[in-house]
Amino acid sequence: MSLLKQREHGQEHPYWSAGPFKIRLPFIHYRWEWAETVQALILFVVNLAMIPLLQKYLGLPYDIAMTYVMVCGFGIMLPALLGIPFIPGWITPAIPVVLMFLGNFEPGPEAIRALVGLQLIVTLIFFVFGITGWGRKLVDVIPNSIKAGILIGAGIAAITGEISTGGRAATTPISVALGFIIIAYMLFSESFQETIRSNRWARRIVNYGMVPGMIIAMFIGWGVGEYKLPNVEMGINAPNFSGLIDYLPFTLGWPSLEMLWMAVPTAIIAYIIAFGDIIVGQKLIERVDNERKDELIKLDIDRVHFITAIRNLLHSFFAPYPGLSGPLFTGAMVTITERYRQGRKAMDSIYSGAGTLWIAGFIALFMLPLVTFFKPVLPVALSLTLLITGYLCIAVGSEQVKNNTTSMGVAGTMGVILAVHGAAYGLIAGFVMYMLLERKKDRAKQVETKPEEVVEADS
Repeated sequence: MSLLKQREHGQEHPYWSAGPFKIRLPFIHYRWEWAETVQALILFVVNLAMIPLLQKYLGLPYDIAMTYVMVCGFGIMLPALLGIPFIPGWITPAIPVVLMFLGNFEPGPEAIRALVGLQLIVTLIFFVFGITGWGRKLVDVIPNSIKAGILIGAGIAAITGEISTGGRAATTPISVALGFIIIAYMLFSESFQETIRSNRWARRIVNYGMVPGMIIAMFIGWGVGEYKLPNVEMGINAPNFSGLIDYLPFTLGWPSLEMLWMAVPTAIIAYIIAFGDIIVGQKLIERVDNERKDELIKLDIDRVHFITAIRNLLHSFFAPYPGLSGPLFTGAMVTITERYRQGRKAMDSIYSGAGTLWIAGFIALFMLPLVTFFKPVLPVALSLTLLITGYLCIAVGSEQVKNNTTSMGVAGTMGVILAVHGAAYGLIAGFVMYMLLERKKDRAKQVETKPEEVVEADS
């Protein structure tokens, strides 16, 4: 007799209730998905890509940075474990803004304390907005031009950071440029979309998102000599928990009030971006939930907030992270939902896919041969992640205000100021320009609206 709890057709997947959470474990509540296991053995490289930033901005040695990544790996297993059908990740578009914030502090204890402060504020925002339900209201009242300015500014900062003098694209131009072209072509090209519709191999390749392009870029980097060949080591990649103690806020001290105050604008921007990710994830779930009648997927936005707050709190105490903890890894989520649409034989439950992926990814972090194989090319993985994120931020930000010249001007100007001078100046500039240039126009439109137009719109 199988120990696996079976789901009745059309019902929610089995779980153990634990207060606001719904616990689901592999082999007990859901089956192990081998397709996600294979994908995780490659996707875990994205997690490793945070190591160069930890070394540069926090002044961490490699072994401590790797231990930070393992803390992150533990945290991203929590959502599927506790009842969220999302593939979690970083708040990736916020990374350039976070790095600008960290640029105000000396790498080492000072920068670590500052990042702890930022992550604690992000934790507080998610927790409070999860309890009160203010999150949706906050994002709804923020003008589209401000949202667009945040995304455009983050995109500009991400791209300029890579292509400027001293950036990774400048020091390893061939692998980064070709990798970006390949990934952008596979993800965004109209002509490749036609190929996908007619070629099953193209469909299989694109299911892995950025990974195929990253792998090609890595081999190009090795082939042209931009990166050293790997020195593959056998064994287990053990975390350095004893050394980690020297880099924790309990040892280094907690952030000052000035650091906390400086972190507020960046934290607000990070939350706005993260809430946008929640909406994207919600839409993806709604689409597949309508197609798969065998499983009822219940998504609780408050639970998403609580678990994201827990993950950020975990990082605040044990591994402050420039990527922060976000609710959604969009690329991986799209891949999972596309396979989920193929039916129960392909993926038993949305939780079996989401749970298996990052459990396998966490296990991969301990596989020393895999880790040492990818170690020399981690910079190109990070660079491509930021470049693609930058492209998407600018594209999505522009869509927020299309066909509105004034709003586009506000958003573009705010974005440039944010990218050059940081989150605080960007937000102030954006709201001032909105009040001066757009707010009055909105009121004028309301006055000019005819009664019959109002009735027609309401109907």
